[in-house]
Amino acid sequence: MREIHSVCVYCASSSRIAPKYFEAAKALGKQLAERCIRCIYGAGAQGLMGTLADTILADGGNITGVIPRFMCENGWCHPSLTEIEITPDMHRRKERMAELSDAVIALPGGCGTFEELLEIITWKQLGLYLKPIVLLNIDGYYDPLLMMLERAIDEHFMRPEHRAMWCVASTPEEAVEALFTAPDWSGKLSKLAVI
Repeated sequence: MREIHSVCVYCASSSRIAPKYFEAAKALGKQLAERCIRCIYGAGAQGLMGTLADTILADGGNITGVIPRFMCENGWCHPSLTEIEITPDMHRRKERMAELSDAVIALPGGCGTFEELLEIITWKQLGLYLKPIVLLNIDGYYDPLLMMLERAIDEHFMRPEHRAMWCVASTPEEAVEALFTAPDWSGKLSKLAVI
């Protein structure tokens, strides 16, 4: 079985979202803490980011926040994380989160989460990140994105083989299990990036 010691979690900083998303963040945090999987995330204190961090810390887990200096200077950093890394900019932040992780889970989020998720999928397509990527599709949140990816395949912007780059889970428990059961992705398949 694949070893997973750390997982990068992309998620929202909005505090105005529905309770079901906060419940999912709490459940994911508990799963990661119970399984002794270190969480790597964007170091935020609000929204799903804050809920995830608070839950992991309350359950005795470990969480590393990676945050650009300007965000830290604006007071957006969670004050009680296991570890904090400050980066010079957003680009290095995303790169560092990928470097520290054995896998990625994307909770629901907005533009920032979409951008992080699509970038890491692109890196996988190019053979730069070969680890599992899981979309935590709470209440069908990611259905429109998954439909768009299917259309990209149908219209030959991507290959059918690219479907294996991500997994979809509907619960936090399924998402954590998918980290271990996701199909392997070989760097040799990066040649498939050319259609």
